[in-house]
Amino acid sequence: MRTVKATAAAVTVALAAGAASVAAGRYASDAALKAPPGRPLPTEPRLTVHSTAAGQVTLTRDLASLRPGTYGLGGDGTHAVVGPVLDGAAHSVDTVVRRLERVTHGTPRSGDRVWFTPNLHLGDPRTALGLDYAEVAFPGELGPLPAWFVPGSRDLWVITVHGLGATREHPLNVMEFLHRQQLPVLNLAYRGDPGAPASPDGLHHLGETEWRDLDAAIRYAVRHGAEQVVLYGWSTGATMALRAAAHSALRDRVAGLVLDSPVLSWEATLRALAAARRTPAALLPLAVRAAQGRTGLHGDRITQAAHPDRLRVPTLLVHGPGDTIAPWDLSRRLARRRQDLVTLHQVPDAPHAAMWNRAPADYEEKLRRFLTPLM
Repeated sequence: MRTVKATAAAVTVALAAGAASVAAGRYASDAALKAPPGRPLPTEPRLTVHSTAAGQVTLTRDLASLRPGTYGLGGDGTHAVVGPVLDGAAHSVDTVVRRLERVTHGTPRSGDRVWFTPNLHLGDPRTALGLDYAEVAFPGELGPLPAWFVPGSRDLWVITVHGLGATREHPLNVMEFLHRQQLPVLNLAYRGDPGAPASPDGLHHLGETEWRDLDAAIRYAVRHGAEQVVLYGWSTGATMALRAAAHSALRDRVAGLVLDSPVLSWEATLRALAAARRTPAALLPLAVRAAQGRTGLHGDRITQAAHPDRLRVPTLLVHGPGDTIAPWDLSRRLARRRQDLVTLHQVPDAPHAAMWNRAPADYEEKLRRFLTPLM
């Protein structure tokens, strides 16, 4: 009897441990699969506003607050734009002072918890940039998909698609530049975004199913006068661009790709986000398996879409070794394998999907050189 009880107790403990492991794996995978649009990813540290003054803001000293470039400064109910570090400004050893370019929403106050974001703008193209635009919608497989359309005189359209944890406000960073090139721009909201249909399971699929919404955007563009399109994606939006360029029935209309911080391995990205949630290393494989079980993700599909032999069009790849979410080495390997088609612009000291923020003028010049032969 004692043996039977001991065995039953051991089985109960094992089942409980297994259930706990499954639950831990699901929780860890949520960092990627349930990343809310417009909220910071777990890799982005929370900072404290220590003080504000005319044209400057004092923040917690951190690698994030010391980044070179121009960024949005998000908070709960606030948003501002900060420029470079002001080295000559008085500050304590544990703070840093940056130029406060403008406050776009709310009022940052001492004690507020804030984070850096690539998004400089809030609102739509007209309210944020003064650009005329139309709010359009077109059918997707889950329902109508909204998009902002900024007109231009050329028959080459640019379709922009944001990535993980962002919204269609992120591509507004480059909207003025694209408008100056007289390029029509279709800025897509896809499944899971505000105003777009929800994913049936309520989860992100890291581009593996979302690319079909980008395919619907290509069809809309061609029906409304686009002779060719450039697919311009950030993060998982770049993954979607690769999938669409490889599998869309209209892939012959794709003239080029712009891939900013592309997610070329969903497993690596999921592990990075789960680790940022302080998931123990031993549980990271469980997070990957949980994501596979919940979404049907298969690494080989993204790998195939990003395989060097699958590229057919000129591609601008913008990435850097400071990206802790999407491995830089995979981008470098892709560029090395297809030097005939891929132009790699390396950006140092920039976090995921913030390559433009590091040096906007340099970024836009590389973009201009890439787009000009396609126009």
